[in-house]
Amino acid sequence: MSAAGTLEFILVVAMSELNGTTEAAAPETESAAAPVEKTTLDIVEIMAILPHRYPFLLIDRVVEMERKKRIVAIKNVTVNEPHFTGHFPDYPIMPAVLQVEAMAQAGGALLLTEFSLAEREEKLMVFTGIEAAKFRQPVTPGDQLRIEVTVLNWRTTMVKLKGRITVEGKLVSEATFTAALVPRVRKPKPEAAGA
Repeated sequence: MSAAGTLEFILVVAMSELNGTTEAAAPETESAAAPVEKTTLDIVEIMAILPHRYPFLLIDRVVEMERKKRIVAIKNVTVNEPHFTGHFPDYPIMPAVLQVEAMAQAGGALLLTEFSLAEREEKLMVFTGIEAAKFRQPVTPGDQLRIEVTVLNWRTTMVKLKGRITVEGKLVSEATFTAALVPRVRKPKPEAAGA
């Protein structure tokens, strides 16, 4: 590649970063590389994929993602989460079932990235089974959960996943679970009065 071609490519990359685009076009003199797969997601991107919302959205960001293989998500546990008012007032512990739900949401983010926005609006991911769930130590406010989910079996509308949650490198919970994509049933919108 000539010096002018190299400079043109650097400028295109710099301009794409300023404009917020993620791909830069290679100079016309070279073959274009395959598009880069998305390997991280911020909270806004997660909310565009998962239907969950506060207080039940249990992943804050995705730090690693390998298409159809594995995902690593982060959940920051804070004392102001509503379940801590009753679980338990003097010793707040994150309920174990919410840990499994966080694993499932991470797995759901991985699965649902395979579908378009229009397809996601027509589907929900639901549990179909939970096996071998183990909870090794309490999760408390201030902990940062590292949620690692690995695909054991992938089918178009069903997955079997293995989830592990660690805090500061120590295993706190794990489970194997299955989930399926099902049609999202929507309630008909009420007709406007007087129509």
